Amino acid sequence: MKPQAAPISAVYVVTELIPKLNTVEKHIEQTISAVLDASQLPTQIERYTKLQIEFQLELTMIRMNLEHLLKRYHRELEVVMNDPRKDVLLTLDQHESVAVESAKALYERVQRLQQAR
Repeated sequence: MKPQAAPISAVYVVTELIPKLNTVEKHIEQTISAVLDASQLPTQIERYTKLQIEFQLELTMIRMNLEHLLKRYHRELEVVMNDPRKDVLLTLDQHESVAVESAKALYERVQRLQQAR
């Protein structure tokens, strides 16, 4: 039997996880596009093109598994969106748990990159 992941707050999913993921996605796309537009070195273009593909693949995996979570708990999430005081804990399956942890790690990684600039 597979161990269950720790439950996650529906309010957290709606107010933090999804908005942060959207922000990360936009920031990555804007940053890499800007670098590619300004770059003239073939090696740099190749490096950032590969990086862009890696990020897109990771975001696709995260989105697919979060979509599964959103479908499974759409009623609960809808209630929370209308009234955050009615928060509930959502039980994640193994893939959803990996997606949530990956989204958090990606957000932290982008935050560190922004601070290093």
